[in-house]
Amino acid sequence: MRSSPGATNGTEGLRTQNLSQILTMVHRHGPLSRSELTRRSGFNRSTVGALVSALTEKQLVHETDPAVGGRVGRPSPIVRANPGVAVLAVNPDIDALTVGVVGLGGHVHRRVRRETRGVPSLEDAVELTRDIVADLRPVLTGLDRVLGVGIALPGLVNAGTGRVLVAPHLGWRDADLTGPFGRALELPAVAANDAALGSLAESIFGAALGVDDAVYLNGSASGIGGGIVTGGAQLVGSRGYGGELGHTLVSPGGFPCHCGRSGCLDAEVRLERLLGAAGLEGGGIEALEQVLSDEPSAAVQAEAERQLELLAVALVDFVNIFDPELIVLGGFLGSLVAFRGDQLTDVVNAQSLAGRVEVRRAALGPELLLVGAAELAFQSLLASPS
Repeated sequence: MRSSPGATNGTEGLRTQNLSQILTMVHRHGPLSRSELTRRSGFNRSTVGALVSALTEKQLVHETDPAVGGRVGRPSPIVRANPGVAVLAVNPDIDALTVGVVGLGGHVHRRVRRETRGVPSLEDAVELTRDIVADLRPVLTGLDRVLGVGIALPGLVNAGTGRVLVAPHLGWRDADLTGPFGRALELPAVAANDAALGSLAESIFGAALGVDDAVYLNGSASGIGGGIVTGGAQLVGSRGYGGELGHTLVSPGGFPCHCGRSGCLDAEVRLERLLGAAGLEGGGIEALEQVLSDEPSAAVQAEAERQLELLAVALVDFVNIFDPELIVLGGFLGSLVAFRGDQLTDVVNAQSLAGRVEVRRAALGPELLLVGAAELAFQSLLASPS
């Protein structure tokens, strides 16, 4: 008897879901053995075998022999996401533009950071990205395929339309973001807020792995953004603009902020002030790491202590509002954690109502935003591998 069209679509839909489940597992948690995939998925062994074979045919996963051990019985093959299936990740900022090539499994093949002479326009960023990608051609030609572009932007981005509402530090307002990048690179492009993508990356591959309730803050040359994971899901808001934690008031009447107020966390805790206290202009987070790891001057220590005090004010508010198990700090905020992390944790727990929260440095380092942007670009593949 011939199946009805609806039954066929239902069968294909179920198969797509099953392929998605297996591919997502090995992408986010792999390499995994077939037996472990069977245990985690709840499918039987033959179903897992068929799904792995289908993904192998599509070159999305590879199977390898397991390490030889003392176990009795036939060893289960190891299934690995294919890092040769990759995307481009782009992170524009006020002082530099970073482009990465990121494969399945979160593998960063290459990262290139180019400093800019000034704050780049959208057109400048697109052109510089095209130049960097041209230089990356030897890396790209060695891959199986490049699927698209993910953009991590320090600003309010409508992920559904690909438009930037405002990126205040860059001066980009109400502009098509994904269209120009997609046309320049001849690839489909997607975009979202950089800190939200950093939060996503740390939840999947980094310091917040396995944590259902976490607050993430990222500090870059542009300023401070945030992301909130509650109940295992990202809080994004009605239009995708949720998580602008950098605009929490920490010092009434303090430094003016791009949002129009004064004394926001974003305006008070700044990378350039820490570098300036060391007599440096530019150099980014790498330069700050060096400054804080050496014997910092009295001026640097004083500025770092001032910023840590104001950062603690904001973190106490976040603990009281969101009740996270973990706070993850990335970018130059991670450098402050390395400098005085115990002190910051003690203050936050002493001054928040419930306390008992851990403050941890982001684990993915300079690759954080690239991995987050890549995860955004991989979403359609992970949802529908077929």
